[in-house]
Amino acid sequence: MSRVLGIDLGTTNSALATAAEGESPHAVGVKQVVGPGEVAERSTLPSFLLLPSELEVPSAQLQLPWSGPLRYAVGTFARERGAELPHRLVSSAKSWLCNPAIDRTGQVLPFKGAQRELDAEMAGGERVSPVNASARYLAHLRAAWDDANEDAPADEQDVLVTVPASFDPVARELTVVAAREAGFDKVTLLEEPQAAFYAYLAARGDAWRKDLSPGDVVLVCDIGGGTTDFSLIEVADDGGSLVLERIAVGDHILLGGDNMDLALAAIAGQQLTAAGKTLDALQQRALVHAARRAKESLLGDTPPASAPVAVLGRGSKLIGGTVKAEITRQQAHDLLVDGFFPVVEASAAAQRRRAGGLRELGLPYAYDPAITRHLAEFLSRFGKLPNAVLFNGGVMKAAAIQARVVELLRAWCKRDVKVLTGADLDLAVALGAAHYGQVRRGKGVRIRGGTSRSYYIGIESAMPAIPGFSPPVKALCVAPQGLEEGSTVELPDDELGVVVGETSNFRFFAGATRKDDTAGALIDLPAPPFGGASAARSPGLDADTAGLTELDPVEKHIAAEGDRKPGELVPVALEAHVTELGTLELWLAARDGRGRWKLEYSVRERE
Repeated sequence: MSRVLGIDLGTTNSALATAAEGESPHAVGVKQVVGPGEVAERSTLPSFLLLPSELEVPSAQLQLPWSGPLRYAVGTFARERGAELPHRLVSSAKSWLCNPAIDRTGQVLPFKGAQRELDAEMAGGERVSPVNASARYLAHLRAAWDDANEDAPADEQDVLVTVPASFDPVARELTVVAAREAGFDKVTLLEEPQAAFYAYLAARGDAWRKDLSPGDVVLVCDIGGGTTDFSLIEVADDGGSLVLERIAVGDHILLGGDNMDLALAAIAGQQLTAAGKTLDALQQRALVHAARRAKESLLGDTPPASAPVAVLGRGSKLIGGTVKAEITRQQAHDLLVDGFFPVVEASAAAQRRRAGGLRELGLPYAYDPAITRHLAEFLSRFGKLPNAVLFNGGVMKAAAIQARVVELLRAWCKRDVKVLTGADLDLAVALGAAHYGQVRRGKGVRIRGGTSRSYYIGIESAMPAIPGFSPPVKALCVAPQGLEEGSTVELPDDELGVVVGETSNFRFFAGATRKDDTAGALIDLPAPPFGGASAARSPGLDADTAGLTELDPVEKHIAAEGDRKPGELVPVALEAHVTELGTLELWLAARDGRGRWKLEYSVRERE
């Protein structure tokens, strides 16, 4: 049986873990360039891509054990040398991957923005898309694995890649595209907060049943380099056995360690300005990367009294070869702990503002930097307060930040909130993904997240044209209420067809009161009164009287395969799959095998 490979495709660090039959998941070290011409193994792969010129870094210095000379670097050296060459550095590719304001498949990275003075510096340099950058991280992980495991290549294993819980469907699909570009023909996506909880389950074994009791609600607080994700998982009693159910998922919040780096860089920049020094655009970017190193030091277990933030000088603009500022431990605490995790009331909500008319096409960062306000808003929205918390993400490695969040949770909940001890916060998501691969094979406890409603697709009936009347519509149940995410349903063999070569609207419905409908149930929807107002809104049917609510339609172009002509009606069979990420995938498979099309609809409950 193949192994399981769990991949954490992180904003600032990526990681790899594996598990096989009868063994616990364990992290896999990743070989990478750590200095000019120097290769070593590290526990994680920093998610940075450096695209230097030959003069800046000779290609021979970027060679890996499985490659010849390269014109790019991924990992530790890319991050460190990139601080000196910020115009050649791609970072936060995952955040760009979920940014709908840009062409996510276009060559937009490294991002110039509105800083025209960077044009000359970046001229002639390679540019990549967020998809391609992500693919290079994944390809490096695959190559490192293959180099160390020649008898078990990665493309023959069960591969799981994690994504933020709130990634939109396009970002999820592009993650799969990046994986295929990296050489993974088939991957399964898993939410990062769920992966962190699976890592906790793997680390605790059966002891988790002593940690938690029926009725307990666990907050998974996942704050990484670029994103903040919150999820709630409830413990329930099912016939005397403890079961887990994910009951809430927060919004996608572009807020995390990257914002903290910018904040410290702002303090350092003020010091330099006060000292009469001026930084150009490249130095400003380098300052942010230097601030990241200071942050990790000042929030560590044994922080120094202060940490330097230094960048290289730029010719005659500055005196000396290096420009340096100093950030104290107290400054870091005031800004990073009190600024990003302030003490707020349980009723607090994230601040919002109206955007300016013209904005740079940068990352859509959250306006309010107070993560605790976002957390309070999330908990009040779903109406359930936790009595346990599981931390994940690099930001939560800081003891001071963990203590502040626990302090607030206890104040809001007016009771003790237990801190669950899981795996290493840098590796938990990869370890959890590997463990989830074992769970999918029946080796462990699965987190349930069944659909809260039944979902249906509209089927238009064939009938002669009659003035003032639309063809009758039936609703076919494709996902019955309570269907667990990760499940697949083969629908009955009805005589259905799809029009190819055209863009069509597919109508979807949901019902919360039709609990007895099974997959394949067909409901006749009453037609509205002739000429009635509802006919204009919803032609040919009145879903409300059938206990259904019409959802937004899905528009999809169905390509005409082979010698088929546009407008041709092709017989199809239907198969429904609810993914682990809460998306209903409805597959339309041509009965003659010449075509297979996918419709997607989110079944995740949102306010």
